[in-house]
Amino acid sequence: MSKKIGQILLGLGYVKEEDIEQALNIQKSEGGKRRLGEILHAMLLKEEELLHALSLQFNIPIIAENEFPQAVPIEKISFAFLKENLILPLSVSDNTLNIAVGDPLRNDAISSLRTSFGYDINLFLAKSSAILGHLEILHGSREAVMLRLIENATEEDTAATGTSEDIGHLKDLAQEKGVIQLVNVLIENAVKDRASDIHIEPGEANVRVRYRVDGILYEKEVMPVRMQSAVSSRIKLLSQMNIAERRLPQDGRIKSNLGGKDIDIRVSTIPTIYGESIVMRLLDRETSFITLTDIGFDDILIEKYESIIHKPYGMILITGPTGSGKTTTLYASLDRINSSEKKIITIEEPVEYLMPGINQIQVRPKIGLTFASGLRHIVRQDPDIIMVGEVRDLETGGIAIHAALTGHLIFSTLHTNDAPGAITRLMDMGIENYLVSSTLVGVMAQRLVRRICPECKEKFKAADNIRAELSPDIHEVWKGKGCGNCLGTGYRGRIAIFELLLVDDEIRDLVMRNATVREIKDKAITLGMRTLRQDGIEKVKRGITTVEEVMRVTQLEL
Repeated sequence: MSKKIGQILLGLGYVKEEDIEQALNIQKSEGGKRRLGEILHAMLLKEEELLHALSLQFNIPIIAENEFPQAVPIEKISFAFLKENLILPLSVSDNTLNIAVGDPLRNDAISSLRTSFGYDINLFLAKSSAILGHLEILHGSREAVMLRLIENATEEDTAATGTSEDIGHLKDLAQEKGVIQLVNVLIENAVKDRASDIHIEPGEANVRVRYRVDGILYEKEVMPVRMQSAVSSRIKLLSQMNIAERRLPQDGRIKSNLGGKDIDIRVSTIPTIYGESIVMRLLDRETSFITLTDIGFDDILIEKYESIIHKPYGMILITGPTGSGKTTTLYASLDRINSSEKKIITIEEPVEYLMPGINQIQVRPKIGLTFASGLRHIVRQDPDIIMVGEVRDLETGGIAIHAALTGHLIFSTLHTNDAPGAITRLMDMGIENYLVSSTLVGVMAQRLVRRICPECKEKFKAADNIRAELSPDIHEVWKGKGCGNCLGTGYRGRIAIFELLLVDDEIRDLVMRNATVREIKDKAITLGMRTLRQDGIEKVKRGITTVEEVMRVTQLEL
């Protein structure tokens, strides 16, 4: 039989005999409503001391607050139930649910969890105050939680602030409990909001935090300017950067697990006059793979695109600005043609999705593995298809062109405004026009537009100016009025609009004559190319996106 709690506390030297006597008298006068440990805790016992004694009494290990999860592994458990019974689910492994409890004698609640979910229950002990505080962070109001965390972090920062700026001081700031929780919640909130990026931007009076959701930046939090150093140091420590270096840009990476999902976070810092501006790009490694149809290809476009991606050799380019979904289209294209009969090798910076059956290489410039050097070695690996993350310079472009000439199908990306512009961009790099003409088989330009939220979309009659400017065929348009599903924006998710230029004999003749972008584009349109704006209008007609979105991303189109 295990020792009684009073004997254990006496043995540890946390209480005296007279303390136990006094507590027993209180317990008797209350009719036994409270347990001895609770009364001693209220009288003189520290929470850590009571936890130590309970751990010895029930032989249950203690878990520290900094080991708590950033998301509850089982979302269906009632917050009220967890709060009332001082229970925090930690993780699920095999058929076992690991939970932290503040009171190991809540047997009914623990049995209820076991019965409801069918898991074996593995117990850990934690401070009741820590469990309640963490539950508030996980389930409470975002505004209230952020305000509390910012206040706590500010207080701790004040306590730690000195005049020195050495590495030891910065590490101390980065490891303060309040700062750790604040950074964790910033990342968790971004994941919940489906954000692709977190922007932490210091100003003269405060630090602004913005999330990019569906391509648009939204301001979410404002922190006191004095917290900039602590938050920056925490993020740099997590991403294995030099936390003492504030004068130069740095890049790093954080691997995190939120709600059982592996999140890869690419971190970039640059020095500004008010401190370091930080951008964190969130990549969900476990996102279900996106097909060409999911991206926005309709039947007509798929038929045309299929005609070039199944060619045995040549070069296919995907063009557009940063953040236009080029890499996603490349992955979907490779997935479409991937088979056991073909060897596919990619070289990327970074590898964003893991694809079964494909050999993927990550660029590492610091050790000399660049796009150009990697591509030279890939050609010696006897591939059928090669994907190069980006053609950045003449060296990479030249090697890719020669690989296409020697019987390989090459996929890559380029930064141009439209599809015809890719042809002149290659020649501006220094690639001869006859090489471009003989290897390029197709160019796809694309942009991302926001999808109308399916939960709150409404139909409206198209205004006369919209019909006059875009298309007389547009009689009705759809818009989202804003709801909880779309965070009040009227949009949820994104879809691409496309411009596919097929390089046939007539286009090759123009390339050989060094024709202008305008000439190539006009010829492509007469041959049936649908422009970015025309593809966008088709998606407006189908109620997928809005006129405003199409105008926003195609306003530079000639």
